[in-house]
Amino acid sequence: MKNKNTIIFLTLIITALCVYYLSITFISRGIQNDAVQFAKNPDTGIVDQIKKQQYLDSIWREPVLNLLGAEFTYKEIKENELNLGLDLQGGMHVTLEVSPVEIIKGISGNNQDPAFLQALEDARLLQRNSQENFTTLFQQAYKSKNPNGQLSRIFANAANRDRLNFESTDDEVMELINNEVDDAIDRAFNILRTRIDRFGTSQPNIQRLQGTGRIQIELPGVDNPSRVRKLLQGVAKLEFWEVHEPNEIATALNGINQYLLGEERAALLAASNNPQTPTTEGTDTGNTLEQQLAGAGSDSTAVDSLTSTITRSSWISLRRQVAYDPTGIYYELRDTAKINRMLQKQEVKRLIAGARAKFLWGVKPEVDTELLKLYPIKIGRDGQAPLTGEVITNARQGLDERTRISVDMQMNAIGARKWKNLTGQNINRNIAIVLDDYVYTAPNVVNEIPNGSSSISGNFTIEEADDLANVLKAGSLPAPTRIVEEGVIGPTLGKEAQAQGIKSIFAGLIIVVIFMIFYYAKGGIVANVALLFNIFFIMGILANLSAALTLPGIAGIVLTIGMSIDANVLIFERIREELRNGIPLLQAISSGYKKAYSSIIDANVTTFLTGIILYWLGQGPVKGFAITLMIGIACSFFSAVFITRVIMTWMSKKGNDSKLSFASPMSKGWLSNINIDFLGKRRMAYFISGSIILVGVILISTNGLRLGVDFQGGRSYVMQFDEPMIASDVKTSISNGVFQDVGVEVKTYNTSNVLKITTSYLVEDESTEADSLVLNALVGELEQATGKTYIDGATDLDVGQFTKGGSSKVGATIADDIKKSSLNSFIISIVAIFFYILIRFRRWQFSLGAIVALVHDAMIVLSAFAIAGVLGISFEIDQVFIGALLTIMGYSINDTVVVFDRIRENLQLKGSRDLIGTFNASINSTVNRTLITSMTTLIVVLVLFLFGGEVLRGFSFAFLVGIIIGTYSSVFVATPIVVDMTKKTLGAAADKERESARAKASAKAAAAAGQA
Repeated sequence: MKNKNTIIFLTLIITALCVYYLSITFISRGIQNDAVQFAKNPDTGIVDQIKKQQYLDSIWREPVLNLLGAEFTYKEIKENELNLGLDLQGGMHVTLEVSPVEIIKGISGNNQDPAFLQALEDARLLQRNSQENFTTLFQQAYKSKNPNGQLSRIFANAANRDRLNFESTDDEVMELINNEVDDAIDRAFNILRTRIDRFGTSQPNIQRLQGTGRIQIELPGVDNPSRVRKLLQGVAKLEFWEVHEPNEIATALNGINQYLLGEERAALLAASNNPQTPTTEGTDTGNTLEQQLAGAGSDSTAVDSLTSTITRSSWISLRRQVAYDPTGIYYELRDTAKINRMLQKQEVKRLIAGARAKFLWGVKPEVDTELLKLYPIKIGRDGQAPLTGEVITNARQGLDERTRISVDMQMNAIGARKWKNLTGQNINRNIAIVLDDYVYTAPNVVNEIPNGSSSISGNFTIEEADDLANVLKAGSLPAPTRIVEEGVIGPTLGKEAQAQGIKSIFAGLIIVVIFMIFYYAKGGIVANVALLFNIFFIMGILANLSAALTLPGIAGIVLTIGMSIDANVLIFERIREELRNGIPLLQAISSGYKKAYSSIIDANVTTFLTGIILYWLGQGPVKGFAITLMIGIACSFFSAVFITRVIMTWMSKKGNDSKLSFASPMSKGWLSNINIDFLGKRRMAYFISGSIILVGVILISTNGLRLGVDFQGGRSYVMQFDEPMIASDVKTSISNGVFQDVGVEVKTYNTSNVLKITTSYLVEDESTEADSLVLNALVGELEQATGKTYIDGATDLDVGQFTKGGSSKVGATIADDIKKSSLNSFIISIVAIFFYILIRFRRWQFSLGAIVALVHDAMIVLSAFAIAGVLGISFEIDQVFIGALLTIMGYSINDTVVVFDRIRENLQLKGSRDLIGTFNASINSTVNRTLITSMTTLIVVLVLFLFGGEVLRGFSFAFLVGIIIGTYSSVFVATPIVVDMTKKTLGAAADKERESARAKASAKAAAAAGQA
């Protein structure tokens, strides 16, 4: 075998890397278990998730592992472990409030009307104890302050002239305000989701809390909460300001010094007369001077003499000099609070405004110092920045001219033109780049910059620069946000459900391993070794890439396991064919690999192509599935084709006399002489498929599907119990009765005795009556399920009691744009598969057959869910279902392409004369491979369905139906469509040939008659 040593070398390298990263993962899990033990109450067994997080935060930068003399902090370990998604490990829960006050102020053009400002403040206070919208409370507060006032006098301005005027009614004004506030919250929602997606977490949840300006965010496995808070709350208001030269504001600086000097002298005089009176700010010589004043006593002449020696206020005396910037204004970090208080004084504000200036701090102290720079910013007549961040089209982490970490930005055409003018007018001056009112950098302009490029360098770490670039790309928030609630949530799929699922999958895999050895003898052992390598490589590479494993990701792994087995089955069946034809062992092995290679390549490429498109266009669970799928395909191809080939070469080193068999005594001859007229039954298959889909469509249109909270949103309740609760068991228990046909989601919240329960029951009804009905129904189900008594408003719970801690309405996790992106990725995947099969098989009929089979399979699975619902078996459609459906499509296309590949081979040998005979022979020759592959994958899924627990039932049911239908459609849908379409094409071509022959014969006859 060629390149054997290269394959062995690659296998060893990949294995070593996987061992390293997976061992890091095990170490990290051990540390997290230590945190759980630390946070567990020994008496009650309740785990305090906040205390657990505090433990992990305390060791974040501490060494926790010594490996060959190298120390690793917990932070470094977390960066190299295999992450888990929200569904498998839980994470950080944050509720953000988008400030409607700032939005309304912006609509008014920052109107300073006292009644208007007071109404905003009153509405803010009223909202604390009210369920009304903020805008409604604002209108009520304004009317109470100014009964005869018209809102149009506040909001009719140049910015709104196309929508409002001074004659507009209050209702018209309120309609505009409500629309603008809703639009701003929607923009904030989209911007925050973009930031979160770029933050690097896998499958975060982000939902709008209906009827409020709040957004609920759940991030899986967050280990640095402070970084998340900064990312979520940053407005990202990027501005470019001109900076004053020192001489331009010298008069203002001197005026500030004189005013503050007078204040400080007066304070010291007051202190001399009353030693108990504190000074306002104090000076750098404060203690000595106070002692001298105390010694001077009531001698006014001595006191006047002492105070006259103070010639500099704290404004000047606290200032520090920096050698490389002698005219810069610098202060010690500890003195910045004093300076801020000085800048807030009304007289100081007046002096600064008179100089057309404002002061902004630098974002970080100077390198290796505790000095922070205060920048005198130049203010224009309109008070607005000459250039703002809306013009930024791209931002990325880079290095500046001094090789410092920076954020490089590119502007659009309008921004580039303004930037050119701004830099042209400020040559040899500084321009400050300001984000959220902090100066990140203020470079000196050497030349005019014509191309719209700029750079922010501010003593960043790489992580900070990446975060800033992501925030700038996502855009600035329309209003400030603040965190109003923060907590730690448990996984959607509880520990017990996870354990059931893992045990079921392992049990299924063991059965597959035994079957492969039973059916293929030593060949089965080789396939099993490849399968273990495949799973090991997938997990190791996921850890290496710091990707997160989710339930849809596990679905992708199950698919690649099936494809890995399928590749070996294809190879072994080809080898068995060659051996049955009397070919020697070594030649049979070589020929088997060569003949199976094209089928394996086509099946893997079509599925990998789908993975690329799903990753490119998909969001949420679709993207997580795509990552795992692409990694899995690469690993399964390498292990099933190359690693098995190396093992085969080693096992057959004795040549044709090697004891290497591909069939056990009991399986010899199985499925080898099948001769079924599959295509003769195609019309019956069309009828059966059409009938099932028709019934499914009718049921879906009349009864609908049981859409989960992910798709619908609903009402969320925090329920506190007297003892720890198992979330998955509670979900199973309450998903009956009232909640049988609606989505229910149950997670632990902060501690193991608190559950967050969300249901889409009565989601369309937003009335207070519906709120009461849902709560009462939930309480009834919980009392029945747990045997405990509900106590409303309880603070201390006795044994056998539970109470409600809070409630809210939440929007769908899978928002409209996620649905749209998923649909787009599905459509583009179909188009890509169509063209790939067209290129490989040279006939559009093959492309059409594959696509129809894909759509057919998806429709059958949806129909199966609808029919099961009518029969009283209700399964929930949620994010995990999307992963299952995508897996089914991948399985279906893989199966179809393998059959098509054998058809193509036979068509090249036999031609198109006996089309149905050739196609039937091709299906019969691959049916053994089809059945074995389907059966091995089906075993894993069937065990998961039967023993994986109620929480995973819908997930495994979709798989179960999909594998059966995927196998069925490759034989009874895809191939028959190719036959029927090809027959029509060949028939039409034959008709044209016959007509052409008749025309030629008639022409010859006419010519002969003319000559006669």
